[in-house]
Amino acid sequence: MNNIHELTSFAALREKAGLSLSDAALLVSRTERTVRRYESDGAVSVPKLVIEAMRRAAIERCAASHTTEKTFRFIDLFAGIGGLRTPFEEIGGRCVFTSEWDRFSKETYVANFPDDEDHEFAGDIRPYADKPWLVPEHDVLLAGFPCQPFSIAGVSKKNSLGRPHGFLCDTQGTLFYDLAEIIRHHEPPAFVLENVKNLERHDGGRTFATIRHVLEEELGYRIQFRVINSEPWVPQKRERIFIVGFRDAVDFSFDDVDVPSDNKPVLGDILDDDVEDKYTLTPKLWNYLQEYKKKHQKAGNGFGFSLFGPDSVARTLSARYYKDGSEILIEQPSNRPRRLTPRECARLMGFDAPNRSDFQIPVSDTQAYRQFGNAVVVPVVRAVAEALRPSIEEVAALNGRALQKELPLRQAIG
Repeated sequence: MNNIHELTSFAALREKAGLSLSDAALLVSRTERTVRRYESDGAVSVPKLVIEAMRRAAIERCAASHTTEKTFRFIDLFAGIGGLRTPFEEIGGRCVFTSEWDRFSKETYVANFPDDEDHEFAGDIRPYADKPWLVPEHDVLLAGFPCQPFSIAGVSKKNSLGRPHGFLCDTQGTLFYDLAEIIRHHEPPAFVLENVKNLERHDGGRTFATIRHVLEEELGYRIQFRVINSEPWVPQKRERIFIVGFRDAVDFSFDDVDVPSDNKPVLGDILDDDVEDKYTLTPKLWNYLQEYKKKHQKAGNGFGFSLFGPDSVARTLSARYYKDGSEILIEQPSNRPRRLTPRECARLMGFDAPNRSDFQIPVSDTQAYRQFGNAVVVPVVRAVAEALRPSIEEVAALNGRALQKELPLRQAIG
């Protein structure tokens, strides 16, 4: 079936839009006679604005054929605790498959998305790369994939040695390879990938060069990417790279992402007034951190703890925060500093709004710190998702995949 985005024939677009000749004439403000001429054998050049009007009508009709509640389907890979999922549900998506290997993260994920019916929740994604047809059909693939070392290889050298090249070789043994296999099999209209800022510079840029080569040259996607700092949305300086890919040309640009420019958030917005004593550092730990910092200051290094007050913006929350909390310690005028609580971390990462405690945290503090330290900042993803919404709705509609209840997988992975 032809993709509407690629159609330039007035007749084909009118048929896709389900319009009669008279309705089409009314839509494009032309006479019915002129419309008939548009459908002739090229005797009349159809104005670009007319073609675009018909294409939009065709897209809207395709979109209307989907359910009114949800307009596209997506899968959530390397899902963590669901930071990517929520914003894409908010713009009309339905999650049909989730993959997360960590059992504690899965516990938090399931606690916050308890109503998944016939929803496959995979652990290790690698068996699904071997059998990608077990992953349900989808319009958008989401993945906060781990970065593992691999570099781009010389194709000519490998050819001369009779060895395979392309992503079959360059990324084999990495989780990105498994992700690429699923994309290659399903050819989703769009994907959104997230990773650490340093992905661009890893291994002298060779890792990112390989990723781009696979996505663009091997898999045939048009990609855009941008490093986005979370500071306009939450009181934390956290930079992450977002990579967006579409099979067809769309109007999306990262310039369309709405970045707040006023009311800069500060830590006081997310801190609780009454915090349990257990979050205050012990005298032994506080003394250790101070001595550690003095030692490295004498050596000219910047290692050590960081103190913040209610008017501050924090450093990046890391997965190691459970160890000593040293990267973000909260000042207490009459006592030793304290760690953030897991609830405050939920707000710092945007899973909870300020002064709210809606996000479920069913795990220990140690696991919660690890999970939030590895997560995405939800309001940043929400801004990206909102900017992507028109393009996703368009490609999902053009893809012609009706949203229907997924059947449970009948086949276990061997």
